[in-house]
Amino acid sequence: MLTPRWRVALFLFVAAGLNYADRTALSSVIPPLRADLGITDAQIGMAGMLFLWCYAIASPFAGNLADRFSRSRIVVWSLVAWSLVTLGTGLIESVTALFVMRIALGIAESFYLPAAGALLGDHHSSATRGRAMGLHMLGLNLGLVLGGASAGYLAEHHGWRWGFWILGGLGLLLAASSGAFLSDGPQASPTARPRLTPSVAKEAWLYLLKVPSFHCLILSAMVAGVAAWIFLSWLPLFFSENYGMKLAAAGLAGVALYKGPVFVGIAIGGWLSDKWTERDARGRALIKGLSFIVSAPFLFFFMGAPSFAVIATMMVLSSILRAIGLPSEHPIICEVVPTRYRSTAIGILNTCGSAAGGIGVLLAGIFKKDLGLNMIFGASSFLYVLAGVMMLMAYWFSMAKDMSRAEALESSHRAETA
Repeated sequence: MLTPRWRVALFLFVAAGLNYADRTALSSVIPPLRADLGITDAQIGMAGMLFLWCYAIASPFAGNLADRFSRSRIVVWSLVAWSLVTLGTGLIESVTALFVMRIALGIAESFYLPAAGALLGDHHSSATRGRAMGLHMLGLNLGLVLGGASAGYLAEHHGWRWGFWILGGLGLLLAASSGAFLSDGPQASPTARPRLTPSVAKEAWLYLLKVPSFHCLILSAMVAGVAAWIFLSWLPLFFSENYGMKLAAAGLAGVALYKGPVFVGIAIGGWLSDKWTERDARGRALIKGLSFIVSAPFLFFFMGAPSFAVIATMMVLSSILRAIGLPSEHPIICEVVPTRYRSTAIGILNTCGSAAGGIGVLLAGIFKKDLGLNMIFGASSFLYVLAGVMMLMAYWFSMAKDMSRAEALESSHRAETA
């Protein structure tokens, strides 16, 4: 029988899958949606941008609420809200209504991840926290893959609306079962959990403004986010238009080839990050930078007219290599930012990456007709190179100083509370 902490982890694993499935389902039903609503590629790009920008804008506020109120309740209400929006998306009759629903989905989903991640941290100590959060990450990535495939299959056989109705209905059923799985952890009481006061929030922003390595990480995440969301939003349509795939196959291939190999890369990267840091304290920045640069050339193949087998092979290799740097991202923040400011730093990083991704989705929609998706995908390789160079700049010029400064302030804080 599952203990309470693992019941929470299991519930959040399923909720995470629905969270990412609901946000990516749209990319797998673009052809029938375009035929039904008369939507243009530029408008599809606008819909993607609206979701990401609203998600980005709302995320810092959502994180603050998760520090002040019941995290388990925020998780449930976020699940209910985004499931209702997903159901509503299946009822739309106009492009304007689609825009409204994507805005609402961005806001509703922004409350989930900050509360869910903190809730896992409340229930799991350092002895089990890695496995619990790994399970949650698995749910997110499975949702990306299965959401696109299921929405495409249902669109192909029953109409594009059915995928949204079924996903939304499953979310409401999961929310109804939350009482048997979710509870706030032992650190959820006002006396056990510190509050983010205005003065501490101001201190965090002022400190982060003086950390060049964090600035490099933000710029790298923004540039890479543009490329990542172009692939996630437009790959299913690319496979459908260029290789004659049916919607279900295109939806599955689009997400699976881009995100599926990530599991292998993360496993390698987590081990490599820890081992390399034993030799070089700045090593995580080096690994992250090189992972971007080494993975980029494989995407050049999109610029030609290769077979699907060639594209699939190149994408798998690129995704594995790029994912090797993923486990180093948050540890880099932990090395250059003191403990009391890290949540603020991670929130800012997520906001900037999502906002930049929205721009990428929009621009791809605008230029798709003139350039073609193959050229847009191929050109994204330059974005990954640029993202890697920014991390190498941090490695060469600022990491050592920022790490020393963070450790000095950490020591000062420990002395104050001793």
